[in-house]
Amino acid sequence: MFKQRRSLLVVSILLAILVSACGGAGASTQSQDLAATQQALEATQQAIEQQQQQQQPQRGQPQREQPEEEEDEDIDPGRGPGQEASLEGEPYYVEEFSEAPQSWSYFLLSGDERDFDLYTRSDRLVFDITGDYVWAYMTYDSYYYTDVRVDFRAENLGNNNNNVSLICRYNERGWYEFNVSNNGLYWIYRYTISNDTFHQLYNGGVSNLRTGKDTNTYTVICDGNRLTLGVNGVEVRTVQDNMFDEGLVGIGVSSFDLTPVLVEVDYVEISQP
Repeated sequence: MFKQRRSLLVVSILLAILVSACGGAGASTQSQDLAATQQALEATQQAIEQQQQQQQPQRGQPQREQPEEEEDEDIDPGRGPGQEASLEGEPYYVEEFSEAPQSWSYFLLSGDERDFDLYTRSDRLVFDITGDYVWAYMTYDSYYYTDVRVDFRAENLGNNNNNVSLICRYNERGWYEFNVSNNGLYWIYRYTISNDTFHQLYNGGVSNLRTGKDTNTYTVICDGNRLTLGVNGVEVRTVQDNMFDEGLVGIGVSSFDLTPVLVEVDYVEISQP
C-alpha cells in the first residue's frame, strides 16, 4: 500500500508541472484533462485502500483457522500364517483405534496387496478392499490365549457381498475362524496351515443379522473344546473341536467377486469367557 501511495504522489507532481508549463487556450484544455485524470487516480487510490481494509481482519475478531483434514494412519504389515509373534502387553482390554495400534499386525491369506488398504480414521479401523477374493486378517500379537472371548462391532459401508471374521487360537499349526456374511450366512472353520485347508465345522444362517449397510456386533468364545459364535448379543451356534488349544486372537474382512468392500470397525474387546 505504501508503494502505491508513493507512485500516485509522483504522478500528481508531474501533472502539476505539466499544467504550469502549458499556456494559452491549449493550456486551459490540457489543464482540464489533467485535472480529470488526477481525480480518477485519486478515486482509484481510495478504492484500493477500501479493498485492503476489507481484506484485513478486524481487531478483536481474529480470523478463524481452517480445520485440518484428518490423516489416515496406515497399519504395518505383520507375519504370514504360522510365523512367531512377539508377546508383550496386557491380555484383556478394549482397542478403540484412536490411533494405529502398535500391538496388532495384518496379513493376507488371499488376494493382491495392491487391492487392499488398512488404516485408522475417526477412531475406527478401516478395511478398504478394491479387489476380488482378498482375505485380510489382523491379529493381536501380545498374548497367547487358551480360553478367551472376543467382541467387535463393525459397520458395512461398501458392497453387501463380503465376510467379516473372528479368529482364535492362531498358532504355527492353524486357527479357528468364524465367518459371517452380510447376506446372513455364517461358517465356522478349522484352518490348518500345513495343507492350506479350511475344514468346515458348521454353517447356517443368522436370523438377527442386520444385513446390508448397517452395524452389527460379533462375538466368539473359545472355551476348552467349545467354540461359540454370537451376533448382536444372541448365541448363534456352539461346536466342539480338539485340534488347537492356544494361540492369538484376531479379526478379518474378506471380499468375493463384488467390490468395493468397505468395513469400519468401531472397537475390539478381548476378555475372559
